[in-house]
Amino acid sequence: MIRLENLTKAYRLKGRRHVVADALNAEFPTGASVALLGRNGAGKSTLLKMIAGTVSPNSGRVVSDGTISWPVGFAGSFHGELTGAQNVRFVARIYGVDTDELVDYVAEFSELGAHYHQPFASYSSGMRSRLAMGTSMGIHFDTYLVDEVTSVGDAEFRAKSQRVFNDRMSTSGAIVVSHSMPMIRQMCNMGAVLEGGQLRVFYNLEDAIALHESILRVPPNVAGD
Repeated sequence: MIRLENLTKAYRLKGRRHVVADALNAEFPTGASVALLGRNGAGKSTLLKMIAGTVSPNSGRVVSDGTISWPVGFAGSFHGELTGAQNVRFVARIYGVDTDELVDYVAEFSELGAHYHQPFASYSSGMRSRLAMGTSMGIHFDTYLVDEVTSVGDAEFRAKSQRVFNDRMSTSGAIVVSHSMPMIRQMCNMGAVLEGGQLRVFYNLEDAIALHESILRVPPNVAGD
């Protein structure tokens, strides 16, 4: 279970106050795979990071009775001067998992070869994504946070990532941000729509998709976004 309690977040963007979350109260059941929908700029990725604990709300809190991943494929927390393998060892210690086992898993999954033992700062964006995706998939979480997971790497690597992720979903839940409705329908069984700082939760996924698509038909200035 993940519960949002009076979760509030706002920031200034180009001189204007932008509200991501306006005292949100919502609950996502244990094991649910939730599509987090909303127009570009609504704040979906920011909300995902608040749930992960990597971005702090202005007020309110996120409560969970299980473990929550960082956004799958997110490489922003890796240290540039450490090698890929050293970064993975550091993550393993933080999450209390077997370091050698995770290092070996990521080495095989990421297919980085000798680059795995070179500084992270020297990696291309694709290599960073491979390391981040492998690290995410190498640790079991009760809920995975997903921000466009299928955009990682080339076609073959994306297919492998999707297969592994689907396997993880057999025993875990997820909160998924994606613009691909086929992906959403494949991965999710309920939905939530973020618009104007408000979040509406639907236990019927198609109801969430219908509201999302109706919002997209309205210009942002009319909707007040």
